[in-house]
Amino acid sequence: MKEASTYLFKRYIAQASEFTPFTIEVAKGEGVYIWDTQGKKYIDFISSICVNNVGHRNNKVIEALQKQMQSYLHIMVYGEFIQKPQLDLAQRICENLPAQLQKIFFLNSGSEAIEGAIKLSRLYNGRKEIISFKNSYHGSTMGAMSVLGNKAIQQVFKPLLPKHKLLEYNKEEDLQKITTETCCVIAEAIQSGAGMITPKNDFLKKLRKRCTQTGTLLIFDEIQTGFGRCGSLFAFQSYHAIPDILCVAKGMGGGMPISAFIASEALMELLQKEHPLLGHATTFGGHPLSCVASLATLNILLEDSFLNKVNEKGERIRQHLQEIPEIVEVKGRGLFLSAWFKDSDTVTRIVERCIQNGFISLWLLFNHRALALTPPLTITNEEIDEGMRLFKKSIAEAVK
Repeated sequence: MKEASTYLFKRYIAQASEFTPFTIEVAKGEGVYIWDTQGKKYIDFISSICVNNVGHRNNKVIEALQKQMQSYLHIMVYGEFIQKPQLDLAQRICENLPAQLQKIFFLNSGSEAIEGAIKLSRLYNGRKEIISFKNSYHGSTMGAMSVLGNKAIQQVFKPLLPKHKLLEYNKEEDLQKITTETCCVIAEAIQSGAGMITPKNDFLKKLRKRCTQTGTLLIFDEIQTGFGRCGSLFAFQSYHAIPDILCVAKGMGGGMPISAFIASEALMELLQKEHPLLGHATTFGGHPLSCVASLATLNILLEDSFLNKVNEKGERIRQHLQEIPEIVEVKGRGLFLSAWFKDSDTVTRIVERCIQNGFISLWLLFNHRALALTPPLTITNEEIDEGMRLFKKSIAEAVK
C-alpha cells in the first residue's frame, strides 16, 4: 500500500528538489504530531517550515474556519467589497505594530509579499538598485529569486532583475555600499537558510540608520520569524529597528495560506495613485477563510504570557542541546533554533535516523551542517522532553 502511494506520488506530483522526499503518507495532524496511514506518530519539530505556529488543527483555528464557512467563501478581493474577516485581521495586526506600519496588502505566499514590497519601493523612489544579503532566501518567483542570496541558484534563471547587489550580513562596513542609488534593502530579521543567524552589535539599527541617510526603503522579511516564532510578535521588535515595509506569511495563517506586506498609509497610497490599474493585484489574497484562521492565530499569540513562554521553551530546548557533544553550536532565538554539526554528511544521517524514530527535522537551505529546530509554539515542556529524547537517540545512532 505504502509502495503504491509512493509510486503515484513521484509519478504525478512535481518535486521541488532532487533530495529524496520523506514520503510519509499523512493521515492526521494534531498539535505537535503527525500520524501516517500506518498509525506511526511523528513529532513535528519544524512546524511544516514555521507554518503551524499554533500547532496542527488548533481548535480555535478550526472553530473560526467552521463559523466562516457558514457565511461565505471567496468574494472578489481587489478592494471592491468590504469583508469583515479582512478588516478585523488588518485592524488587529496594526494595533500591534508601530505607527509607521499601519496599512496592509493581503496576498497568498511569502514570495508574493516580497514581490509587492519590491514594486512598492520602485514606485516610491524610482531607483533600480536592490540590495539583499548573502545566504538569504526570499522566495522563488522571478522577482524574489532576483534578490536571493545565492548566485549559483540564480544563475539558472538569468536574466533576472538588474542591478542587484549582495552584502555580508552582520558586516557593518558593507553598509556603506548602500547609496542614494539604492532603491531598497531586503533583509531577514534573522537569517533562516544560513542557520538562524541573529543580528550582532546593533546591526539592524545601523542598517536602518544607513537606509534613512540615503533615502533607501528598508524591507524586513519576517516570513519565517514573524507571528511569535522568536518570542516577540515580530522579530524586529526585539532589535529596535523599524522597517519601511514588513513582509509576513507562513505562521500567519495557522495552517491556511496567507501573506501580506505592510507599510505606512502614505506609501501604500502609491499603489492607487502612481500604479497602473491592477499593476499589483491578487485573486485569492485575503481569502475570508485564511483571514479568520489568521485572526484566531494572532489572538492566541497575544494571550497573556504566551510569547514569554516561547522564550522559556526555547531555553528548555537549548538546555537539552547542551548535553549533546556532537553539536558544535546552537543559534537562533525563541523557538527559531538551529543545531550545528561538524559536517553535512553527519546531518544527512541524523535527519534520516530522526524520521525513522518519529522526529521531524530538516537541514537548512544554505547551511547543510545545521538542522532546524522550530516546533509549534504551543508545544508543552513534556513534548519538548519527548522530542529531545528522540533527537538524542537519533544522533547517537547516526554517529555510530
